[in-house]
Amino acid sequence: MSKMVSEHAKLYRNVLRELRRSVASHRKVNRTVAVNFRSIVENMRKSESAQVRHDLENAALFLRSQREHKAYARFMTPVHPTTRLLKCDPACISFLASSDLPSISSQETSQALATAALHLQNLETVVFPTETVYGLGALALDASAASKIFSTKGRPPDNPLIVHVSSFAMLRTLLPPDYMLSEAYQALMKHFWPGALTLLFPRNADVVPTIISANQPTVAIRMPSHPVARALIAVANAPLAAPSANTSGKPSPTRAEHVQQDLEGKTGIILDGGPCGVGVESTVVDGLHEDGNIRVLRPGGVTVEEIERVLEKEMTGHIPKVLVHRRDFRDEAIEHAPTTPGMKYRHYSPSVPVTLLFTSSSPPENTRPMTITSFINALIHSKLDEDQCKIGMMATDESKIWDHLHTASGIEWHRYSLGSVTEPAAAAHLLFDGLLTLDRAGVDQILIEEVHESREGLAVMNRVRKAAGESIWLTID
Repeated sequence: MSKMVSEHAKLYRNVLRELRRSVASHRKVNRTVAVNFRSIVENMRKSESAQVRHDLENAALFLRSQREHKAYARFMTPVHPTTRLLKCDPACISFLASSDLPSISSQETSQALATAALHLQNLETVVFPTETVYGLGALALDASAASKIFSTKGRPPDNPLIVHVSSFAMLRTLLPPDYMLSEAYQALMKHFWPGALTLLFPRNADVVPTIISANQPTVAIRMPSHPVARALIAVANAPLAAPSANTSGKPSPTRAEHVQQDLEGKTGIILDGGPCGVGVESTVVDGLHEDGNIRVLRPGGVTVEEIERVLEKEMTGHIPKVLVHRRDFRDEAIEHAPTTPGMKYRHYSPSVPVTLLFTSSSPPENTRPMTITSFINALIHSKLDEDQCKIGMMATDESKIWDHLHTASGIEWHRYSLGSVTEPAAAAHLLFDGLLTLDRAGVDQILIEEVHESREGLAVMNRVRKAAGESIWLTID
């Protein structure tokens, strides 16, 4: 029996050692996770099973392989001795209706765009602002250039990229010669291009590399409205593939400084065009199905309500339905092999745990909501053994949660407002900045209260659900 206990203890220490090695040096292992893990191991030990030892050995092997893979990925990531930050003034850039080329009144901005365009033509990556989030761009029609996006971000190869164009003429070069735009697409492009709307098109296999579409028969394309983004594409005279400019899985950057803190030394140039206006990624729409309906695969900067309003206004015949993925329909095929980003993998997560607090939605069956007082007391109890506990709280200005925070002794609260409950666009604009700001402040955990899932709130909750590792239902007195 003593030998069995000794073997269990050795295996337990091996797993715990790998857990600690997997955590960044400036972070602590979450105490709750550690306590729960030890309890599980203690219960497993009582079974005296060879399978238990096998499972612990596999757990240690998995953690070690993941750590070594991350080290290998860092080694393989392109390294730039210095990342150049170039200022670009969006106010100095304009597009005339009669030309696809920008008019640039600032010499500094013009030179920055020319430098970045040359960098792109040399098959390197460039970070640039869009109206949604900052993007990590490379030539979309060169597989070698596009591959650097994946290596820089650590992005899974089966996660497709969105192609960005500066003009309708550039769009046409990407599509099959015999493809005709549907009436619905024409209506949406009339109102939302340039803008935060991505549309799925048939992929022209002779033009668009498979690395862009992850071997899918469709390709996601949009025309950004941010002057710097559209001007860069036009000056480079090439479509750009550009996901968010962050390490894969982290919150998307909405300021140049967010990118610097994450990708410094991994990309050669960052164009600083100021904070992004929308704050969440584009809405992705699939209108290619035979039924003609519009399927929203990813909610974003253009709301479902806006899409419905435009279709009702512009369509002359049958008005297609607007269906939202996971709300109005499910599609296991695209969840397994996505046609657009943001559908398969966990996203938007800072380096600390995120908990989503439901305070108005009904809980699932067999789930009893906690009172806010009980939740805060449980939170305090779980942090008793920690030297200093910092908790980030994100909620709208009108939230009743704020009134309960002062009752929690032993917790250092870091508050981040998501704006007024009547302005969901403000929550979208502030969401990623809040996650990154609180993470940078060194909090141990981030709590986010739900927002109503209408207008931009649908996109906000889509991101929060993917960022959160835990959801809790609360009642507030």
